[in-house]
Amino acid sequence: MRVGNLSNRLTLFTELGAIDVEQSSGGLFAADPQAVYDRWDEFIAWVASPRSVTQAVPYATESLGPPAPRPRQVFAIGANYRAHLEEADFPVPEWPMIFTKWPSSFAGPFGEIVIPTDSVDWEAELVAIVGRRARNVTAERGWNYIAGLTVGQDVTERPIQVRGVMPQFSQSKSFPGFSPSGPWLVTLDEFTDPGDLEISCILNGRVVQKARTSDLIFTVPMIVAELSKTLTLEPGDVIFTGTPGGVGYNHKPPIYLAAGDKLVTTIERIGEMRHSIVSH
Repeated sequence: MRVGNLSNRLTLFTELGAIDVEQSSGGLFAADPQAVYDRWDEFIAWVASPRSVTQAVPYATESLGPPAPRPRQVFAIGANYRAHLEEADFPVPEWPMIFTKWPSSFAGPFGEIVIPTDSVDWEAELVAIVGRRARNVTAERGWNYIAGLTVGQDVTERPIQVRGVMPQFSQSKSFPGFSPSGPWLVTLDEFTDPGDLEISCILNGRVVQKARTSDLIFTVPMIVAELSKTLTLEPGDVIFTGTPGGVGYNHKPPIYLAAGDKLVTTIERIGEMRHSIVSH
């Protein structure tokens, strides 16, 4: 199942087009895309049951928004691919390096990314969205708490990230538009193995990142387990799982996003995001 956000309305996406959930359910489910996660099990049951659905209609990709536009909590994992560790000359971490991103940075999968400086970097990421409240969950059961997966970018302003004694990860990665995701959430039943998907990032036609999510040091279930030891994961929370090697910062000399650039971020069996870069 592909479910997401079309013009700020909860929508199912099929090969025939888009189906408005509020209309199709006769108001059983609200139009708000974020609200569905609090009723995720009920929603899954409704989709699976025989029902009268409204006609699927064509839609414009520029009207797609983030599948979880207003999460209670947003988490991100740093240095979570071995190739990224090697290019940054970091040791393999014993525990996941966790930071937060601010929901005000969320954006849709198509459109423009405004860069405030000439030192903004790309970071293609697999993004997981929580579907059930989780506390003290084991890694073996971690997937049971995930509603589905989507594509993300953890766009980063590098000088802010490294300035001062303590790195400013959250601030450097939370400018407006720095957390695009989409094009929709894909439920786990759509994958042969949700833990092994090809991820890539293309800048101006050149592949700058390419890996498989099976290369993650801390997998999605492991991240769920680690986070839920400390706090309660709530339905609709968003987890950015880390970026592979190939970010601009580690080129010699560094390469950063510039006005006019075209950025394409893809994960197999989920889809792609396309963004044009514009200057502030």
